[in-house]
Amino acid sequence: MKLFGLDITRGSDTVPAAARVEPEVTAAAETSGTKSPAPWFSDVGFGAGRSTKYLPRVTPQRSEQHGTVFACCNNLAGDLAKVPLKLYQRDHNGQDVRVRDHPATYLLNTESAPGVPGSVTRFALIYPWALRGNSYAYGPRDGGGELEMIEIIQQDHCTPLKAGRARFYDFKDGADVQRRAPSRSMVHLRYMALDGWTGRSPIQVASESMGLAMKGQETAARSLSGAHAKAYLKMADQYEDDEDRKRNERRIKEQLTSPDADGIPIIGPEDDIKSLDLTAADQELLSNRKFDREMIAAAYRMPPSKLQMLEYGVKANGEQQAIDYLTDCLFHWSVLAEGMFSMAILTRAEREAGMFLRHDFGALLQTTIKEQTEALNKAVGGPFLTPNEARKKAGEKPVDGGDELNPAPNMTRDDSNKSKDKDA
Repeated sequence: MKLFGLDITRGSDTVPAAARVEPEVTAAAETSGTKSPAPWFSDVGFGAGRSTKYLPRVTPQRSEQHGTVFACCNNLAGDLAKVPLKLYQRDHNGQDVRVRDHPATYLLNTESAPGVPGSVTRFALIYPWALRGNSYAYGPRDGGGELEMIEIIQQDHCTPLKAGRARFYDFKDGADVQRRAPSRSMVHLRYMALDGWTGRSPIQVASESMGLAMKGQETAARSLSGAHAKAYLKMADQYEDDEDRKRNERRIKEQLTSPDADGIPIIGPEDDIKSLDLTAADQELLSNRKFDREMIAAAYRMPPSKLQMLEYGVKANGEQQAIDYLTDCLFHWSVLAEGMFSMAILTRAEREAGMFLRHDFGALLQTTIKEQTEALNKAVGGPFLTPNEARKKAGEKPVDGGDELNPAPNMTRDDSNKSKDKDA
């Protein structure tokens, strides 16, 4: 029926809605995660990308297999771990006074965690720091704010988190307890952190050059291990079937490659073996690996003499080589490590009071007994040191009357005789 020109029907007369037809699914959507990331995941900065698909991806585990990378990281970690990391306090006169009664001194040099020496902990922190650009350790504190221990954690299983300007870390401690600790309870070493927190390693920044070095090492290994063709065998086509031909191929190959064979294969009258030597391109590739060593050493500021790269000659004075290594390489890394150790281990009140950590590199420049004796003798007769101060540096006990400075040689004249002559 119609009312005011409109069609009015009963509810039972309504037209049923058409059934919804879903589109046919032809392929599964691509997913990206940490297990199998898509290429765009690396392009936006979440990993060491590569400019060409023909270069191997540069990762810490892959780069560690390069001998030069391992030597650089091992030298840095070993030399910074074997010298004491001492705590000083700068007084109002500007003098640095050694602080001995502090938990940081014991934890960094004696025992950092139950059963773990302090030098081992520092090595385990500096090595991944140089290799990965980041390294982590757990430093819990008691109710009074005193540091209890410095515990190394699994570097691959620590996840930094950000909440505003605050930083937190998810990790599993030595007791297999999952924790989320603030930055105040962590020791986080980071290198080349442009934002102050996200560290980058030299091999990550120079990923393309490192990829070339990895590719060169991989190619050289294949060339020398026999993955490339060493020779080719020309066989006569006089076999009844393919099985006989393959059987003869295996027999000749075993005679050529077996270590128990005498190296004299038995072949047919029409068979021929041609040897293939390394091509000029392969030989040039092997020689260019020297450049890879120099490039990696420069990235870590490592002098060639520390990597046994002696083909360009070395300085005649070994002491001068140690000084160059100290000033050009170790000071660069040690200053960064000392600053981050101080921020993580010392409280703000202690830092404001003038406390700081510093490596004692005297062990790297250890003098001989003759040089030490001559230097102390000149210092005492200078005068610069009292006899007891010099004896203390030499490990000897003080003597009576040794706390006074000896007068300089040109100030030891005796004027008593002249005064007696004038009186006469």
